[in-house]
Amino acid sequence: MRYEIDIYGVLIPSLLLWLVVAYAASAVLSRIMQRFGLYRLVWHRALFNFALFVCVLGVVVYLSEFLP
Repeated sequence: MRYEIDIYGVLIPSLLLWLVVAYAASAVLSRIMQRFGLYRLVWHRALFNFALFVCVLGVVVYLSEFLP
């Protein structure tokens, strides 16, 4: 994993980029779950959304190892 990404001379931590990607992906998943009514099965929606975000972030960081 690269620890810093250079964007036009500005060094940005790679985790910041992965956080933005994970947030976008979890927002899409949340909308899909809301559309199909899957939140009826969830006890605490905010806690579930946070857990979903953490899981998606883990997947994104894991998959970043395979990027060139």
